Amino acid sequence: MTDMTLAAKLDRLFRTVHPAGRAEYTYEEVATAIRDRGVMISHTYIWQLRKGARDNPTKRHLEALAEFFGVNPAYFLDDEAARRIDEQLELLAALRDNAVRTVALRAAGLSAPSLQAIQGMIEQARKIEGLPPA
Repeated sequence: MTDMTLAAKLDRLFRTVHPAGRAEYTYEEVATAIRDRGVMISHTYIWQLRKGARDNPTKRHLEALAEFFGVNPAYFLDDEAARRIDEQLELLAALRDNAVRTVALRAAGLSAPSLQAIQGMIEQARKIEGLPPA
């Protein structure tokens, strides 16, 4: 995914990066954690950025948001970096799915030919279900 807006990127971080077993971070949690690191920001401003009501944050705010969510600040500024980080975020989201995690864990220890066969089956299943190639 390239050419995503700041709002879309921030929304993706909220939806994807959060402790396992709980809902996404609240705006207040994010703002408090960032302020605790010495950067002044309000939960309302974070909401505005996520919803696209504001779209010109300072470099310091972008760096603080990136640090909070554990991504490189380039995620917000560089389409190629955003594409690479989005791939990692997709993997994180998939591994949160218990069924996907179970398949991945069961594949551990299989030979390369067996893994290739399983990969082929997964690609075929994705095609049957109308999903893009992984």
